[in-house]
Amino acid sequence: MTTAEFAETGERPAATGGTPGTAGGTSRKWWVLAVLASVAFMAQLDLFIVNIALPSMTASFRGAGLSDLSWVLNAYAIVFAALLVPAGRLADHFGRRRFLLTGVVVFTLASALCAVSPSLTVLVAGRVVQAAGAALIVPASLGLLLPAFPQRQHTLVVGIWAGVAAVAASSGPPVGGLLIELSWRWIFLINVPIGIAALAGGLRFLPEIRAERGARLPDPLSAVALLAAVTLLVLGTIQGPSWGWGSAATVGTLAAGVLATAVTVSRTLRHPHALIEASLFRSREFASAAIALFLFFVAFSVFLLITVLFLEDQWGYSALRTGLAIAPGPMTAAVFAFSSGRIAARFGRVLPALTGTLATAAAAVFWLVATPAHPSYLTGFLPGMILGGIGAGLTQAPLFAAASTLRADRATTGSAVLTMARQIGSAIGVAVLVALLATSDPHTLALFHRGWDLQVGAALAAAAAIAAMRLARPAARPRAG
Repeated sequence: MTTAEFAETGERPAATGGTPGTAGGTSRKWWVLAVLASVAFMAQLDLFIVNIALPSMTASFRGAGLSDLSWVLNAYAIVFAALLVPAGRLADHFGRRRFLLTGVVVFTLASALCAVSPSLTVLVAGRVVQAAGAALIVPASLGLLLPAFPQRQHTLVVGIWAGVAAVAASSGPPVGGLLIELSWRWIFLINVPIGIAALAGGLRFLPEIRAERGARLPDPLSAVALLAAVTLLVLGTIQGPSWGWGSAATVGTLAAGVLATAVTVSRTLRHPHALIEASLFRSREFASAAIALFLFFVAFSVFLLITVLFLEDQWGYSALRTGLAIAPGPMTAAVFAFSSGRIAARFGRVLPALTGTLATAAAAVFWLVATPAHPSYLTGFLPGMILGGIGAGLTQAPLFAAASTLRADRATTGSAVLTMARQIGSAIGVAVLVALLATSDPHTLALFHRGWDLQVGAALAAAAAIAAMRLARPAARPRAG
């Protein structure tokens, strides 16, 4: 993208790092993709790698139950989801490269803190800081990626970027299982060398892109309202089982979250500089992708956590064996993720997104029907894991590519909204599963079935697939902004 094209969209490339695609930029833009994919992988891996470590953490933090340890997951998910859109908008304004590299530094230092944390409180605090760093990284990474490539390559490169994120999410359990053989602390410590390498690559290859001087900052009230809405709604859902669903604390928290949501929606519809602008959702593809990502990840987060708990608690697998048992899923996801961009470029976004959601639904149905109470890996588990890997690999790339239907100066904000939908879905999925576990015997096969029933009914077979079908672009439609 040239300087003139940036000017047309209200953006400008700064001198730092140059503009990929100009002289010498043919190879440089692929280095940009490599750096951005690596930092996105690091941030997404850490969201899911912790799942498999929860049982091991009980030995370090005696007296902590599943609901206490779930905060290691939920604190990250809540803060990440709440900060994504504010971070995305501010990155557009002050500089995407600046925000991304700051996020890498914050994330890396927080990972070191988590690795040496002496108590559960310190670990959760470290996860909060990690989440803040990840929120700076993820939307800025897509906001830097799209301008580095011509429009005709957007589907391909976003497919690679989202495919890397899909592999990261699916790789969490097997990678975690291997690292836990050393210590659960290694799942955080491994981020340090990755972060240092990503920082070096970012300083070398990434250009700076930001809004023109004089551009207005987003409405602060809508930013505060969104932060409150996401935090309160997820907090109320997570704490409902322990507080009591009818308690004043739960009802008050959820009511306050609904009120904050209403304020957010009102500012979005009425304020010309709202944090989330209503014009984003004039793109049917973008709106449908946000809905589909939310629904898919409600199910996907349940899938990841309940699979680990089932294999370890019901079948008696060790952490290492659990990780190896799950490994075919991310390996399959990798194969299909890197192909989904090409499939979407040739046949449109609907085909891979619809096929992916239905494949994951088929995996859920298989586990409901065929998984026995005793270990039967090859016939009772592996086929479902392969189907789930196909689903994870195909679904995300075409959904995230919907951000390219927005104006270039809203790519970072659009990416943040899509990622927020994914993370809120993940947090709610974990919260609902923890609520189910809190009211049942965790060692019964019925829980495994109840978790997959939630996945099938709530997201994949019905709503996510329907939403994915609306990714088809209407003919002769101007791009939304």
